[in-house]
Amino acid sequence: MNDVVIRSSRPHSAVRWGRVALAAAAVGLIASVQAPAAFAQAVVPGASASAAAGKISHKDSAFLKQAAENGHAEVESSKLALQKSGNADVKAFAQKMVDEHTKAGEELSALAASKGVDLPKDPSMTQKGKMKVLSARDGTSFDRHYAESVGVEAHRDTVKLFDKAAKQSDDADVKAFAAKTLPTLQHHLQEAQALQTATRAADGKKPKQ
Repeated sequence: MNDVVIRSSRPHSAVRWGRVALAAAAVGLIASVQAPAAFAQAVVPGASASAAAGKISHKDSAFLKQAAENGHAEVESSKLALQKSGNADVKAFAQKMVDEHTKAGEELSALAASKGVDLPKDPSMTQKGKMKVLSARDGTSFDRHYAESVGVEAHRDTVKLFDKAAKQSDDADVKAFAAKTLPTLQHHLQEAQALQTATRAADGKKPKQ
């Protein structure tokens, strides 16, 4: 009778230990699957945070793009003035615009790249249209219109653009760039206003009030 009990208990013991081993294997399998997932969850948020670190608001992105278009228009129009004008003051102002707007454009490009913003490579269509009208003029008429449209009007618009960004930009780097560049643009506007007065007189026009 005892032999029967002993023989019958061994299969139950084997089954029990088999179940324990199977459960342990299952736990190990689950752990091995969960470990990479947990690691991935730990890594991805950090990667996402770093990827998102360069993102800026739509408002700031629009500012950078418009600033780039304005800069391109200023440089290209001033290069045209260097070719067409015979006025020494106009040519001196135009050369200064090429030099200083090119430098500002390089800083703008570096800033935009750090924020993941693709900048336009040319003036806007409206600005190209104004340049076409300007290119059709010659002599004192060209000088006057260059001083008025490229010198005064364009700089007045750009000063407003940069002044707003310096006060309202969401991104600290964009705000700092706008604030740093603004005084130079304001000085350009003052020089353009003086040039406008001189070129209007040379073209037989009364000074603008």
